Amino acid sequence: MALRVIGAGVGRTGTFSLKLALNRLGCGPCHHMEAVMQNMAVQVPLWSAATAGRADWGAIYDGFGSAVDWPTAAFFRDLVGAYPSAKFILTHRNPETWADSFGETIYTAIAGRNQAPPDKRAWLEMAYGVIAKTGFPEGLSRDQLIAHFIAHNEAVKAAIPAERLLVYQVKEGWGPLCEFLGAEVPDELFPRTNDRAEFWDLIKGKQA
Repeated sequence: MALRVIGAGVGRTGTFSLKLALNRLGCGPCHHMEAVMQNMAVQVPLWSAATAGRADWGAIYDGFGSAVDWPTAAFFRDLVGAYPSAKFILTHRNPETWADSFGETIYTAIAGRNQAPPDKRAWLEMAYGVIAKTGFPEGLSRDQLIAHFIAHNEAVKAAIPAERLLVYQVKEGWGPLCEFLGAEVPDELFPRTNDRAEFWDLIKGKQA
């Protein structure tokens, strides 16, 4: 199964909602960081190798029809060539509110990776590697996070042909997404999920 839809937006831009939406539209199963957490023994070494320049995309995405969120978002330049028929979605949001959300969730989690439970340390080290690769190493100020977030989004738009890319906010709902994918609009509300409290529940394993 080759990937048909690839998300280039970083975490905290509605990627979990997009994952649920893609599954609903028949574009799944959709890979998300949650899939890494649920299969760390297999996924963490594969992504660590990818970060070191030894990606095996077939093994990483085995059984998946789409992928969003980190780690995928760090590799959009590689994936645009590896999957030439795939469509890309750049999820984004207000840079200031993104920096606040990211800072209070993912950035905090990876900063504490050395104090994490032993069963999560390798995963957090890998996550830090891909997040740093995307342009968010440790120690950035809020203003730097904002600037690097904008730079990532501009890099995606520069690297991916416009006809293959949807620049999208999940608050726009089904319409633009379904039009881009050539899918019918479902007769149900667009999924809204993964607020900051849900993020920490996921990290602690309550929803994994």
